[in-house]
Amino acid sequence: MEGDLEGNPLMWWDPEVVTLGTKLPSWREFGRAVLHALTVSFAKQSRAAPQTPEAMELLYWNSLFTFLIALFFSLLPLSKFIIAAINRKKKNLPPSPPSLPILGHLHQLKKPLHRSLARLSAQHGPLLYLRLGTRPALLVSSFPLAQDCFTAKDAAFADRPKFPSVQLTTYNHTTIPFAAYGPEWRDMRRIACTEALSAGRLAFFSDVRTKEARFLAQTLFRDTARAGDREFTPVGLRMRLFGMAMNVMTGIIDGNRYYGEDECLDLKVKRFKEAVEESLILAGGSNAADFLPPGIGWVVGLRVRKRISWIHERRDGFVQSIVDKKRREREEEDEGTVARTLLDSLLLLQEKQPEQYSDRFIKAFILVIISMSLFRLGLEHLFSPALCLGICGRNLLIGENKVPPSSNRALSLILAGTDTTSNTLEWAMSLLLNNPEKLERARQEIDEQVGDNRLIQEADLVKLPYLLCIIRETLRMYPTGPVLVPHQSREDCTVGGYNVPCGTMLLVNAYAIQRDPAVWPKPEKFLPERFQDMRAEEIRNMLPFGMGRRGCPGESLAMRELGLALGTLVQCFDWRRICLGEVDMEEGRGISMPKATPLEALCRPRPGGTHCGLTSTCSCGARVAGK
Repeated sequence: MEGDLEGNPLMWWDPEVVTLGTKLPSWREFGRAVLHALTVSFAKQSRAAPQTPEAMELLYWNSLFTFLIALFFSLLPLSKFIIAAINRKKKNLPPSPPSLPILGHLHQLKKPLHRSLARLSAQHGPLLYLRLGTRPALLVSSFPLAQDCFTAKDAAFADRPKFPSVQLTTYNHTTIPFAAYGPEWRDMRRIACTEALSAGRLAFFSDVRTKEARFLAQTLFRDTARAGDREFTPVGLRMRLFGMAMNVMTGIIDGNRYYGEDECLDLKVKRFKEAVEESLILAGGSNAADFLPPGIGWVVGLRVRKRISWIHERRDGFVQSIVDKKRREREEEDEGTVARTLLDSLLLLQEKQPEQYSDRFIKAFILVIISMSLFRLGLEHLFSPALCLGICGRNLLIGENKVPPSSNRALSLILAGTDTTSNTLEWAMSLLLNNPEKLERARQEIDEQVGDNRLIQEADLVKLPYLLCIIRETLRMYPTGPVLVPHQSREDCTVGGYNVPCGTMLLVNAYAIQRDPAVWPKPEKFLPERFQDMRAEEIRNMLPFGMGRRGCPGESLAMRELGLALGTLVQCFDWRRICLGEVDMEEGRGISMPKATPLEALCRPRPGGTHCGLTSTCSCGARVAGK
């Protein structure tokens, strides 16, 4: 690559030629190449032109004009490099790799994003200053630096960048994850924490989570029992896990189930799932159009905007039907001031303050909750036993938070709790299938602590440390947000001894942090045992869900749901891989890092007759349904 530039320094601007580590031409080399090109051009014109005084004078002025134009456009980008280098030294900015005009470092970001960012950090250091088109960005790939950003500098990085690609789907950046830091965001978060995610509300909705875990086991039994007790049956898990997570969230939101009830409704849920998955693929920060100058970005983003419009219509229509249905139920039942579900609470607020809490506010709020329990949660008490008992609830979640209402918020809740939880469960089952000895150890722990005469319950999770270690290790290797949702600095600050200007986007690569070989021995291996002897401080050297005031508040809900669902699958069924080889662990597209290939496995109810409180002659489905 360097040879190409030495032979032709004019190729310095070509993104196909310039890569990381490429040595840019010196001023002398570049000037020599420009003069050589102009000399050749002048010679060709001289030989072709008639040798008259008038023609020679015209040729002279044409050549001079060409030379000045070429010189101007040649020096313009180079002067930008020089000015940027001088400013970097004066401003004491963090180190920055070589970049290109206009694009900056965009050409170095390949898919999947978390891996290309990890390669950048491995070559240039854990703290980098990047130019992503028109946006300055700070890339952090070490836990101490990330902790500094989210603790000591928490207030400075409390804002979110605004991406044109998500303006429509986030109701003009008014959902909890994308709202600007301020009174409205604090009010929204307060509502989520008190009405859906507090310790009291989590306990109130424990039956919803238990019933959905039982229903998951029941449907698996029905689909596998036809083959007989001794035969394995191939089953697909992705849609089952998504349906379970979806029903948990809608049970909290409006008290109804939306998956597994009838085929027509299942089709609507599947379409909603497709829209959710694509929205996570097209989410802000993953589109080049979000980083280019307005005119260029508008042209580049035409196709994406059309797709986003389709996604928004599908998601918005689904959630609007939930809101309308609950409103009709309240009118028919004359519930008055009763607030049994989250949507009841939001509609009560709307009745009192209709201008502040519109349908638009409510829809956005619900959509985030449905996505959140599976996407990004708080970290501080993530792996403590108290979390499983709901002790850490409100104090952890509230922080300094509050927010104003409209119909957007309902939609937010649905997205937050659905796709990310099902993704984590799918990764966990894939890892266990590839490591059957870990699966057997988890099953033995459940048999010893829970027994074979009843099904696992949420209260049992504190007695199942190895099961929790499996969840932690899954989140370490496959975090729900490999690159945390971007933050943005609200003021000038310093990180790692370098100055960070106001308006700089903060990118924290949780994937790289959690696979750092200096912190995690054998980071590519699935070793749940590594968490057994770890101190709490060491366990917190992870960022699967972010941290600080903008960390997602659904931590307790997610850990309860993950532990109960995974424990039920391990306790009630035997599992094997479909193929002789290992399960494909390739990562798919999207900010929640799904598996590229949906998981399919061989499954059968555990033989022996008494597991999960069942006899060999009774119906597992009936027993499961009756707990």
